[in-house]
Amino acid sequence: MEKTIKKPSLSYSLFILILMVAVISTGLILLEAPIQIMLFTAIVVLIPFVLRLGYSYEEIEKAMFASMLKALKPSLILMSVGILIGTWIASGTVPTLIYYGIQSISPQFFLVTTLLFCSVVSMATGSSWATLGTAGIAMIGVGQSLDVSLAMTAGAIVSGAYFGDKLSPLSDTTNLAAAVVGIDVFTHVKHMLWTTVPAYVLSAIIFTLIGLNTEVAAVNSAEVNSLTGYLAANFNLGIISIIPALFLFVLLITKQPAIISVFLGGVAGALVAIFYQGIDMTSILGVAYNGFFVESGIEAIDSLLQRGGLVSMLPMVAIFIFALGLGGLLNISGVLVTIIDSIIKMIKSRALLVFVTMIMSYFTLGLGGSFSFAGVMTGTFMKPLFDKFNLRPENLSRAMEDTATQGCALLPWTASGVFTATTLGVPTLTYLPFCFLALLTPIFTFVYGLTGFSMKEKNLTSRSPKEVPTT
Repeated sequence: MEKTIKKPSLSYSLFILILMVAVISTGLILLEAPIQIMLFTAIVVLIPFVLRLGYSYEEIEKAMFASMLKALKPSLILMSVGILIGTWIASGTVPTLIYYGIQSISPQFFLVTTLLFCSVVSMATGSSWATLGTAGIAMIGVGQSLDVSLAMTAGAIVSGAYFGDKLSPLSDTTNLAAAVVGIDVFTHVKHMLWTTVPAYVLSAIIFTLIGLNTEVAAVNSAEVNSLTGYLAANFNLGIISIIPALFLFVLLITKQPAIISVFLGGVAGALVAIFYQGIDMTSILGVAYNGFFVESGIEAIDSLLQRGGLVSMLPMVAIFIFALGLGGLLNISGVLVTIIDSIIKMIKSRALLVFVTMIMSYFTLGLGGSFSFAGVMTGTFMKPLFDKFNLRPENLSRAMEDTATQGCALLPWTASGVFTATTLGVPTLTYLPFCFLALLTPIFTFVYGLTGFSMKEKNLTSRSPKEVPTT
């Protein structure tokens, strides 16, 4: 007997979605439970409701496992980054960058300098994660040493890192957004300049003003002096210690595979630690696994240097797996499609079209946990409507990147949000108010949608009326 698969109604889809949010938020807010266990709990709670639609448990399991498989690559990158952070501290790479950064960067202009530095690195590499794991770690250390707010420092790092992730032709998100809507990457990048450049300039101005109005008395404090003294006394600082960072930079800009590049960067750090810092092989393997450990008796130094290791990234790997499994469950159930279809039917104007596109990008980002999911879902569902309103596809790809790409680091449960918080040591909701680029860019996106400014239309002069899309 052939079984019947029922399409979920809008009310049933909303019920499942609300139930999922209720389970996760109750655990996080009221019980203060780890997000990993709440994501897993949400999966268990939702499975019976998906079974009611006619799916077998085997089909649900297969869909979840297929979705979880997407976590393999970012998980390997993540664990490689953990190894890299540990060996780079042991090699003196991070201590050297912190030491000379403290001495060369004016505290008043530290935040804007951080923004510019991370922007250059991310544009060259096309990777926000690589920028966060290298330049980001160094700048968070310098900022901590200068007694600059960690939240502000992290905000400047994230803004710079995602500037390149958004605009660099080397970025996977940039290429994906262009591919989903069917345009070349340079057309996509040029169109994004209309929203990104003014938002970036405003962000730089804001960081500059914050720096100029920040008390800098702590710069010459005994704490900072003790930190630089400790680094100089316990590490061999200098150009040799920077070799792992330069090596990784070359690998990334030559577009070598991310996993191999980051791992080899960690290996380079381990070699410098052994032959230049005098650390034995057994100890450096322990650092690669458990992270760098120090007991200096100085709180600032201990909190700054006790980082990294493969083990430190395992909680994030769990988040990847459970979040993607939950996304696979929602996907096979048809819940997401039902909700999106109902929203699309209500769009009657260009301004509402852009607004709904922005909301859908954030919504699918929150559900799928990555730009890949958000970009594919938003681009697929919204492209016919942009055709209907006679708008070129680069308007859609721009709106997707202005929201979902930059929003990746703003949600605590997404892969990028967890990675950023773990790598920088600053909670997502703590640095979020200072991610000015991610907060300002969508404003320009919506204003342009409302006014029509820079909203490129299709050239229909050579087409017959029958060719013009009407649905």
